Amino acid sequence: MALTLTSENNQSTLDLDRAHVFHSWSAQGTLTPLVLAGGLGSRVWDFDGRNYLDFSSQLVNVNIGHQHPAVISAIREQAEQLTTIAPSTANLTRGEAAKRITNLAPQGFHKVFFTNGGADANENAIRMARLHTGRDKVLSTYRSYHGNTGAAIVATGDWRRMPNEFARGHVHFFGPYLYRSEFWASTPEEESARALHHLERVIQGEGAQTIAAILLESIPGTAGILIPPPGYLAGVRELCDRYGIVLILDEVMAGFGRAGRWFAFEGYDVVPDLITFAKGVNSGYVPAGGVIISDEIASDFDSTVFPGGLTYSGHPLAMASIVGALDAMATEGIVENAATIGREAIGPALAELADKHAVIGEIRGEGVFWAMELVADATTRAPLPAAVMGSIKTALVGRGLLPFVQDNRIHVVPPCTVTADEVAEAMAAYDAVLTDVSKGL
Repeated sequence: MALTLTSENNQSTLDLDRAHVFHSWSAQGTLTPLVLAGGLGSRVWDFDGRNYLDFSSQLVNVNIGHQHPAVISAIREQAEQLTTIAPSTANLTRGEAAKRITNLAPQGFHKVFFTNGGADANENAIRMARLHTGRDKVLSTYRSYHGNTGAAIVATGDWRRMPNEFARGHVHFFGPYLYRSEFWASTPEEESARALHHLERVIQGEGAQTIAAILLESIPGTAGILIPPPGYLAGVRELCDRYGIVLILDEVMAGFGRAGRWFAFEGYDVVPDLITFAKGVNSGYVPAGGVIISDEIASDFDSTVFPGGLTYSGHPLAMASIVGALDAMATEGIVENAATIGREAIGPALAELADKHAVIGEIRGEGVFWAMELVADATTRAPLPAAVMGSIKTALVGRGLLPFVQDNRIHVVPPCTVTADEVAEAMAAYDAVLTDVSKGL
């Protein structure tokens, strides 16, 4: 039996949405959301046949691309066999998904607690750290995003935290960001050393004996794709060891191919105690996330009840999508493609754009995880105003490119399956729009 839908066109879809759908992070009265009807690979389209190259990966999660047949097939097969089952049961697909994930993790990680997404992954990692240490406080950076649930949103550093500060025990500090250094640093090495000194002073000032965890995005994503300077993450690991603090690395956005590796932290000489994930693990085809738990922390709950659970933890359709996605990514070399495209296509093309356009203050990134930071003045590094960024986003969409625009940045975040030709197409759109912007400054 087919779904019963209203007339399939852009206007009826928009009218239906505006009549009944309440959107996140938005004032509802002024919204005119983009209508999308289908997709394949790096492209999506609307009912009227307008085609867009998706260089946002939606919310930086469609790592395997739209409508990958292996993932669709895995979901379909699971739906025909068993659509849902309680998390308290043993389910073969759930076990296979967990095995594949832990096989990719560092040594000493053998258990996965499944959640519905990245926010509740961070919630449960925080819970585990507090129970493991018997301490309460969680330290995280001001430039971060960890999700929109109780503790996760308070751990977040940006403006979205402020209307939602209901959770207890959260302290923020400044992480490294050399382009806008809080530490008067002039080199990556200085930035790393001074940021670590600042963090240790916060630990000491808060009282190490009160701190359960430090929660960091391996590569802060929404905050600007802030590549850690040399030695920083390893230095945080050393501080955690010195003071008995659990290190949680949030790989929700950076993981599963986005940085050109299975886990972004693999490039930074660090192993955390807890790893949170979502997004790229199955490209968001079905909501899923989780915590990969070190053996030491997992053993705490061998004889003690873990006081947490979710009705849809390890949902069979989500687990099948993980199995299908990870198997396809491995056999098709998708993670390797992300690394190659970043090194040979995206990085060099962005460098050329930066040489051409003074409005680009800095480019940074790796894999298919890049940002162009746009400035009104290259000397003062004053951010390009919000109104101009809005016009840039509109112009890019008008040229058939779906961008990820955040603050004064364009994040260049296509699927890990993107081709060199598609990168060239996107770069031509960026070039044309930035040329027009520069004329108006």
